[in-house]
Formats: sequence, C-alpha cells, structure tokens
Amino acid sequence: ALLRVAFPGERLKTAMGAWGGIIGLSSAAGPIVGGLLVENVSWQSVFFINVPVGIAALAMGLWVLSESRARTLSRVDWLGVLLLSVAMFSLVWAIIQAPTWGWGDTRTIGFLAAAVVVGGVFLWWQTRSSEPLLPLSLFANVSVSIGTGLMMLVAFSMFGAMFFLTFFFQGVHGLSPLDSGLRMLPMSAGMIVASPLAAVLLGRFGTKITIAGGMLVTGLAMFLLSRLSLDAAFIDSAIPFVLLAFGLSPVFVGATEIIVGNAPEDLSGVAGGVQQSAMQIGGALGTAILGAIVSARVADVYQDHWAQAKLPELPPQQVEGLQQLATFGGAPTAQMMPGVPEPLVQAIGKVSHLSFLDGMHLGFTVGTGVAVLAAVLALFVKAGRKSDDAPIHMG
Repeated sequence: ALLRVAFPGERLKTAMGAWGGIIGLSSAAGPIVGGLLVENVSWQSVFFINVPVGIAALAMGLWVLSESRARTLSRVDWLGVLLLSVAMFSLVWAIIQAPTWGWGDTRTIGFLAAAVVVGGVFLWWQTRSSEPLLPLSLFANVSVSIGTGLMMLVAFSMFGAMFFLTFFFQGVHGLSPLDSGLRMLPMSAGMIVASPLAAVLLGRFGTKITIAGGMLVTGLAMFLLSRLSLDAAFIDSAIPFVLLAFGLSPVFVGATEIIVGNAPEDLSGVAGGVQQSAMQIGGALGTAILGAIVSARVADVYQDHWAQAKLPELPPQQVEGLQQLATFGGAPTAQMMPGVPEPLVQAIGKVSHLSFLDGMHLGFTVGTGVAVLAAVLALFVKAGRKSDDAPIHMG
C-alpha cells in the first residue's frame, strides 16, 4: 500500500521489482544470520534479533514515510478478525494433526467442519458489516481475485519447499544450521537479480505470459528437487534454487502489482493486507499439507525399506519412534539406541533417510503440480479497470 501511494501508475512495477530484490537480499541474510545465532548464541536469539531490527524499521519509517490516511475505514472489524482467525486456525490445525489423528477421525472432521462453518459466517458478516475487515467487493475485479490465488499458490510451493529442504540438509546430510543457510543462498541471491528483472519482463511481455512462464520455471525447479538423491552435491540443489528464484520472482512482483495496483487507492491498504495474508495463508497451508503428505508417505514406505534392508524386528513402539524421527529427516544415534551394534544403527539410519527422501520426493511432485496449476490460472488474468475509473464503494 505504501508503494502504491509513493509510486503511482507505471512506476509501480519498477518499485515492486526493487521491493522484491530487497526481499531476496533479506532472505539471503536471514538463514545465514540465523545459523550463526543458533550455533553461537541460542535458538531463542533468532527471535530476540527482531527487537533491534524492529526498532530500526520504526525509526526509519518515522523519518522517511510521508503521512497518508485511508478515507474509507475508521475502525477495526474485531468480529471479522475473530471469525477469520478461528477459521484459519481450525483449518491449519486439522491439516497438521490429521496424520496423527487420521483423516477420518472425529477430531479432524470436527476442525475441518469448524473451518468451513466459521469461514462461511465470516463471509456472511463481511457483507453485513458497515466497515468490513475484508471488503468482498474488492474481489469483483477478476485480476485481484486471480492475483490473490496466485500469491497463495506460489507461497504454498515456496514455503513447503524450504521447510523440507531444511530437514534434508540438516537431518540427511548432517549440515550445521549455518551450512544449511549457505546451501539456500543461490535462491536468495537469485531473487536479488530476478526481482528487478521481473519488473522489466512484466512491462515488456505483459502479466499473463510473464507470470505463467515464471510458474512453469517454478514447476521445473520443483521437479528437479523431487529428483534429489541421498548424496546430492551442492550443485544438485543450487540449480533448482536458482530456477526457483527466477520462477518465483515474476509471480511475487506480478501478483502483488495485480492485487495492489488494481485496487482503489482508498483500499490499497486493504489490498496490501490481502496480498500479505494470501502469502502467509498459502505458506501455512503449503507447510501443513505437504507436511501431511510427507508424513503419510514415510509411514507407508518405512516398513518396506526396513524389510529390504533385512533388519531384525524391533518392538512396535520403538519402530514407531524411529518412523516419527524419519518424518523430519532424522536418524537414530548410538546414544539413542544403547546396546545396539554400530553397523545396525547405521543401517537403521539409512532406512530412515531413504524413507524421508521418498516422502520429500512426493511433496515436491505435488508442488510441481501446484506450480503448473498456477501457470494455467495466470492465463486468465485480465487487465482490470483502473481504480480511479472504477471505485469500489463500501456498504
């Protein structure tokens, strides 16, 4: 919303590109600084570091930003906040717990039903509230609706990928937090270059072709990640990471410009909130849904890998614990299995890693399909009317 006010018209694409480049720079620094803090201070420090960062951002905002006010909204729709929060919590919690509870369990069904019912009540309330949290008339513009969907799908793929690759690097390859952050550097560094380039491509080739092409490149990257092996070298992950950067950047920049740029200026703050919410919801669903898929796949193949390795039988409770460890790319150590010969511990570790790899491969295969779906969806983006010509009224 701040960019919309400061950079009207065609200048918005350039500003969005610069914004995307800064996101790439910060995402490159985040895993590296986080790794250094975890290794040398404590895991809690990755949260405390946000205090000085937040103070610096606040001071810069007070110094740099010019004042602007929305002429439409005067109060917070607290009931809308509550309803949307409950609906989203119920949905994400059901997806996270379903692998443990079972998809047919009454608790899973209950939380999913609560998500649907409370979500429906939220939508109904938004049509009744005089100043809704999410003016549904905003989505009368087809481009805003599709841009929101694209943002959710691209975040679904990106956050899900990062979540499991962290387990792959630290659990399967045994890398430190800092080394894992360095492994992800090609994607973050690529975004620094790709985001400004995306603004140029959007201006030259238009929204449809650029975003659809970006999602196809993302799909290719996801497919390559689904082929990673146990002994994958740095280059094996670096190539798909760079492809992800050049695939995701046009979608982030383009979808954001679609959502914020097509909204009336009075609702640009709401549109910015929609863009951020779509990214966070997509990321939460990507982590939860792909997590459930990976967990289910590991449970399906663990016993098969155990049998293929011709390992001796263990008590069911101990095997279940090993299987849970494998879901996160972990493997048992000699300290965890006292009295068990070292060769057997290593053999069990390989079973765990192979099982996790099967789950991760399936997760990235699903991510490939999501990227292709988003590419098709991008072809339906329409230019939309300028917000100044077609204001969206409240009430």
